[in-house]
Amino acid sequence: MVVRGVGGIILVVLGAVWIAQGVGAMNGSAMSGHGQYAVLGVVVALIGLFLLLRAWRIRHTPRQRP
Repeated sequence: MVVRGVGGIILVVLGAVWIAQGVGAMNGSAMSGHGQYAVLGVVVALIGLFLLLRAWRIRHTPRQRP
């Protein structure tokens, strides 16, 4: 649960950085201005959002008592 949440946050932030570098909004690296990194960033951010949603759903699902 916690690992999915933390992993999701890290992937969303990493994806956002890659998107910014890919579209040229963040300069100073070899990735700056190359569109394929923006596309890769979107994919990574979506995977991170999926992990966050899964962690949230698991946490907020009522447990069944025996």
